[in-house]
Amino acid sequence: MNIQIIGTKKCRETQKAERFFKERNISFHFRDLNEKGIAMGELDNISRSIPVEELINKEGKQFQKRGLQYMVYNIEDELLNDFLLLKTPIVRNEGKATVGYQPEVWMEWMK
Repeated sequence: MNIQIIGTKKCRETQKAERFFKERNISFHFRDLNEKGIAMGELDNISRSIPVEELINKEGKQFQKRGLQYMVYNIEDELLNDFLLLKTPIVRNEGKATVGYQPEVWMEWMK
């Protein structure tokens, strides 16, 4: 398994995902969106598993702060320009990806 967790250090769901893999002694690479975002190719890879509409966090502070609920926008452009709009954690395992805390799916990956 080649696990990558994309999120922020303060996100509770991201912390739970990290704990899930640590408790099972599965190594992972963590990427903090506050330090480095995602590239266009990465977003394309992720959107093969998760529709891009599900990646934007419409309940998050950043979405509200930017007033996006009142605008027409291109989701991909917004996600690439402001990484903090992403729902977290995004957990990747080679060609697969999940968004949010989904231990049932991760357990399937371990089989």
